[in-house]
Amino acid sequence: MCWKIISERLPVFLICLRTEVLLTAFFLILLPKNNVRSVKEYPDLLYKNLLALGNRQISDPTVVLLSPGIFNSAYFEHTTLARLMGIELVEGRDLIVDNHHVYMKTTTGLRQVDVIYRRVDDEFIDPLVFRPDSILGVPGIYWAYRKGNVAIVNAMGNGVADDKAVYAYVPAMIRYYLNEEPILQNVPTYQLADEGSRKYVYENMNSMVIKRTNESGGYGMLMGNIATDEQCNDFRNAIEMEPRNYIAQPIISLSSTPCYINGILQPRRVDLRPFALCGPNGIDIVPGGLTRVALREGSMVVNSSQGGGSKDTWVLAE
Repeated sequence: MCWKIISERLPVFLICLRTEVLLTAFFLILLPKNNVRSVKEYPDLLYKNLLALGNRQISDPTVVLLSPGIFNSAYFEHTTLARLMGIELVEGRDLIVDNHHVYMKTTTGLRQVDVIYRRVDDEFIDPLVFRPDSILGVPGIYWAYRKGNVAIVNAMGNGVADDKAVYAYVPAMIRYYLNEEPILQNVPTYQLADEGSRKYVYENMNSMVIKRTNESGGYGMLMGNIATDEQCNDFRNAIEMEPRNYIAQPIISLSSTPCYINGILQPRRVDLRPFALCGPNGIDIVPGGLTRVALREGSMVVNSSQGGGSKDTWVLAE
């Protein structure tokens, strides 16, 4: 029976395999011919920046990538980056803290760790300081970091710079700290702790997207143009209880790109995430990026956790 099923589906499998081989060959010819710039130097740039953060006077600091483990949705990325950088991929159970220094368990004994590229959220990284029920982090790592015995990238608490509540003040911050006008215009952002902004948003709710400031991945969000009256009322009630935890922005009609879906070219909304690395020697911009795609027809939510997909972004050389 199994052989019958395999034999029946074998022609389809061979067709798919042949198509994939042909597409691969096509792009191998197309990309160099059109001078598409490579992004393969990203792991090298990242590794260089991580090495520069080691504070011990040694020529070869130990750098590790700390991952939550195989059940994390981005684990494939963690494994790929660790392999391409030539560093160890570790989980919390692979590290211990002794006398405010971090060590990695190896088959030859403990090895001191100088730099940790962490992919574990703040609240889970140290059960002695944050969530006591976390098994993803390392007990005592926070104080090893505070004493300067290990560098952690990115540092705990740096998410405040990406807090949605800060968006409303970015233009004013640029003018105040840099004494210049913003080069790129900010999407108008209304902090709902402000009574006037709250009133304006309520009156224009059907053209607004409302977001919780402490959520990500497309969660805790209301798209006013498709929301029901009940959903709008629920959000109003939640905002009135904790207005500081919400912002609102006008719904922006994102750019669209052709996508080959179910055998048909169809338009889908997209946004762009550039690859930028900030290190001791400044900011490196990798010539490319991640184009996030709202795969559901008519949707403007591009987050992968909400059914979104992705495309490569190509930058052409002169």
